[in-house]
Amino acid sequence: MKPASIALWGTIGLSLVGVLGDFLLKLAGEKGINWALFLTGLLVYASTAIGWFFVLRYIKLPTLGVFYAVTTILALTLISVFYFKETLNGYEILGIGSALLSLILLARFG
Repeated sequence: MKPASIALWGTIGLSLVGVLGDFLLKLAGEKGINWALFLTGLLVYASTAIGWFFVLRYIKLPTLGVFYAVTTILALTLISVFYFKETLNGYEILGIGSALLSLILLARFG
């Protein structure tokens, strides 16, 4: 596998680790502040910086940005809808569709 392909998969993995950190931070703030969850979320979220250092050596920043954003949007949306039971309006669904289209265009023409 080429280094750029590994970097793209690394980007997706690091995005999911960042989403885990976001999830823990949301849980930490639901009923006051749960400091243990807050600090754990902070450490998990911050740990992705090490991975970004290596990924950025093999992938263009705009490409990384799109893969990171789309992965994060999709994962956070799934957590939001299925775990926190939040609903999406039409504009949010349109935005998610646009994010997916950007990924498809980037993969096709980037």
